[in-house]
Amino acid sequence: MPSWPDWEVVLLTTIIFFLAVIIGTMAITYSAAKQTGTTKDFYAAGNRLTGLQNGIAIAGDYMSAASFLGIAGTIAMYGFDGFVYAIGFFVSYLIILFIIAEPLHNLGRYTLADAIAVRFGSLWLRGVVAMTTLMITIFYMLAQLVGAGALMHYLLGVDYTKAVLVVGSLMTFYVVFGGMVATSWVQIIKAILLLTGTLVLSLIVLSRFHWNPSEMFAHVSTITPLQEKFLQPGNHLNEPLETISLHLALILGTAGLPHIISRLFTVKDAITTRYSIYTATWIIGAFYLMTIFLGFGASAFVGYEALSGVGFGGNLTVTLLANALGGEFLMAYIAAVAFATILAVVTGLVLSASSAFAHDVYSHLIRRGMASEKEQVRVAKFSSVAVGLISIWLAIGAEKMNVAILVGLTFAVAASSNLPLLLCTLYWRRFTVQGAIAGVLTGLISSVVLVIMGPAVMDLDHGLIQRSPIFPLTNPGLISIPLGFLGALVGTWLSKTDALADEQFERVLFQAHTGIRQWKGQKVEREGA
Repeated sequence: MPSWPDWEVVLLTTIIFFLAVIIGTMAITYSAAKQTGTTKDFYAAGNRLTGLQNGIAIAGDYMSAASFLGIAGTIAMYGFDGFVYAIGFFVSYLIILFIIAEPLHNLGRYTLADAIAVRFGSLWLRGVVAMTTLMITIFYMLAQLVGAGALMHYLLGVDYTKAVLVVGSLMTFYVVFGGMVATSWVQIIKAILLLTGTLVLSLIVLSRFHWNPSEMFAHVSTITPLQEKFLQPGNHLNEPLETISLHLALILGTAGLPHIISRLFTVKDAITTRYSIYTATWIIGAFYLMTIFLGFGASAFVGYEALSGVGFGGNLTVTLLANALGGEFLMAYIAAVAFATILAVVTGLVLSASSAFAHDVYSHLIRRGMASEKEQVRVAKFSSVAVGLISIWLAIGAEKMNVAILVGLTFAVAASSNLPLLLCTLYWRRFTVQGAIAGVLTGLISSVVLVIMGPAVMDLDHGLIQRSPIFPLTNPGLISIPLGFLGALVGTWLSKTDALADEQFERVLFQAHTGIRQWKGQKVEREGA
């Protein structure tokens, strides 16, 4: 238990804020449950969100525990290198804006597999895409649950395992009863709370340096063991190949994240989709800019040695900064915001995973498009419970991992498997279903295998597998992303194409750029898509 003054006051205040977050989100779920009667409501909020609402929700979905906790901690410990994560996360939205967002909205209904099915009706491909979605969402969920467990354990004294169980139960509750409507509003409110808390902390930090960022930079360069090197690259990411690999994963991975893709289907048209991404990009950019003040402020006012001794991979930096600047009340508020951040993100992830199983696997693969709406929603709710249980079990074993590293691994998997599929489906006429399956599986398998063989898993002292790593890079994107594209290329050129495939590509081009779901008098989507 931390040796802060008036710990009883801290505990009481924190509990009050946590309960306020829980009660508020449950009230939202209760209200949303009345608006979630169909599959369209459950999966896509009935396409009723405005561009502003969806943009804030996207930002709320994206600004995760890794952003609020892990990145600020990495900046506080390593200076400039910590901000590299933030830059990669932010730039990734340019790819979504210019290449992915509008075509996907025009093609899809609820999931990534829906968009792909406009061109390829293969049930095998739909199953592979659904499997990849489930794996990516579970990987990403680990980062959020680890952050939640560390936060609640350190602030409330709750056992880590019990803390993960609490968060996992709550996230499952929101999805089962509220669907996308509840998820969206939880994310919107969370984004507003997060921006407010981050702005308050940033302003307090700046005020301590007479509103002069240069003074802050000069100060932190003298108080850490790194001295002037604190403001230079190479303190954490000191391997060029590792840095390039990380950048590739962060910049290219966002476009392949299933829970971000599913948010493109919650609005009515492509113009609203574009406005959503504009809004999200501005919000995310402002937030990541403020992580500089959080990280450097923690170095200045909490102290490098204190941060090094906290544990949990630097994931509690922001709460320590809040305590140092504003005392018990501000620390309790920031802790509650971090808790809301985790709840909002994991809720979106559970919904994405359950949608993939209920809509893609059950409705299309098992029931061959014959499942009723009530049946789909019921299966989605059951699968939400299953996803929650699996994620909780895995998170308990990943207690000591830094959430930023976990997210980096997730982005590598998304960039290696889903991005080649997306780009080739949208823009390569020769692309075949065999190439699609080969690309997804090659990217998925290579990224997962390289992660297992790398330092993140294999380590003589602290690894899940205690031996020297076989693969030298923590982030496998430098190898796995090209392999994903190579698999798509080889699979396509080894398969045959015909005139029908050429017409299918023309259908995709037409619908992706116009949003019109008719082609030569017929529906563009295949049966059940």
